[in-house]
Amino acid sequence: MKLPDSIRPFGLSALVGLFAAGLVGPTVCARPPARPNILVFICDDLSARDLPAYGATDVRAPHTDRLAASGMVFERAFIVSPACAPSRAAMLTGLYPTRNGATANHSYKRDDVASLPAVLAGLGYQTAAFGKVAHGPKDTGRHGFVNATNNNKFDPAEIAAWLQQRDRSRPVALFAGTHAPHVPWPANHGYDPATLRIPRFHYDTPETRADRARYYTDVTQGDTDFGAVVEMARRELGPDTLVIFTSDHGAQWPFGKWNLYDEGICVPLIIAWPGHIPAGTRTAANISWLDLLPTLIDVAGGDVPAGLDGRSFAPVLTTPGTPHRDRIFTTHDHDGRANVYPIRSVRTAGWKYIRNLQPGWIHSNHSDRFRKDGTARYFESWEAAAVHDPHAAFVLTRYRQRPAEELYDLAADPDELNNLAADSRHAATLVALRGELDVWMESQSDAGVAAIKAQPWLPGDPGLVGPDLR
Repeated sequence: MKLPDSIRPFGLSALVGLFAAGLVGPTVCARPPARPNILVFICDDLSARDLPAYGATDVRAPHTDRLAASGMVFERAFIVSPACAPSRAAMLTGLYPTRNGATANHSYKRDDVASLPAVLAGLGYQTAAFGKVAHGPKDTGRHGFVNATNNNKFDPAEIAAWLQQRDRSRPVALFAGTHAPHVPWPANHGYDPATLRIPRFHYDTPETRADRARYYTDVTQGDTDFGAVVEMARRELGPDTLVIFTSDHGAQWPFGKWNLYDEGICVPLIIAWPGHIPAGTRTAANISWLDLLPTLIDVAGGDVPAGLDGRSFAPVLTTPGTPHRDRIFTTHDHDGRANVYPIRSVRTAGWKYIRNLQPGWIHSNHSDRFRKDGTARYFESWEAAAVHDPHAAFVLTRYRQRPAEELYDLAADPDELNNLAADSRHAATLVALRGELDVWMESQSDAGVAAIKAQPWLPGDPGLVGPDLR
């Protein structure tokens, strides 16, 4: 009998009780004889669907293609919250936002909450963070990295210099983050807008295609940044380095970042480890970003700290068919002064339930409100089309006005376009997932209340023009 993630207890005493009751059996995880060198590379604002390894046919990403061919592609990897600060804090602490304190963007974990890089340091690792790993200069140094640049700038030369001067008698856990493909996107380089595929939940205009080409140019830049780091890491640390490529949440497009649709929460996760992970494999195991560092601690031969929300998926690395989580829970509140729209969700392998905690509010975020450097030209074209095109009006209405509950059959409707919450044929599924989310929120001491109110929104509002978009 497998307990759902929503009610699985934590701690040694609970585990002993389950053994005694015969509900779980022993787990055997063969650990490698030596601690591997580790590289974790993080892109900023990249949806899984926008890489060739996940089916994209109109994006160039040769370095992640090679990583996928040499390792394992995780088809169902999910972040915890679709904004930079809470997502990264959850990854670095192994705790959900309400437990670590970073519930909103531009917020930080509480000082009394331990971070997991320090556990790797305790195992003898030299831990280093370069570029955007945590959320900004005020945050990177708070997570226990022995070496940290404390900035968001991606500088391969800085990484190379550190690798040259490191203590070569000790293993390395190197975290590197690029700003790409975060907005503002650069000028299009080498993409033909006319040939690009536009997601079904967007509206197809020339401006949409032009901005899609700019976004893909930045996706390729992120892939290039990754290629530079992985090349130097394998040269300096050896070809058997454990390499992870991932992203903190989905792209800054409508229904992506700041949303709990898969466009916002499903991210690339590709891992290669020669001699341990079978090359060219894929897994459908549900993985949370909470699980990344517990897994690294596990494969390094350490003991994962008790009481975490994250847990090791090391068995999946060697056996892709091994299941991991049966439920994924995600949350979003606000972005300080902007993007205020509290949402919670639970996702199984086949279903997604979303609860919009303030359905009377207008959903609006930087994707449509920030009109600087041409970032929202495509959205302006949607608004213009909506005056005469019912489909454009439908897309905008669906984006701005959300019902209290949403339910999606992910097998039949992977783009989450057909809300089944009011369909009586799926009432039992709705009630079950609603109850699971209630239990999870209670376990997290999550009252489901945004700390601040949404900003007023009016048609034609030019939006926010502040400089801080990290």
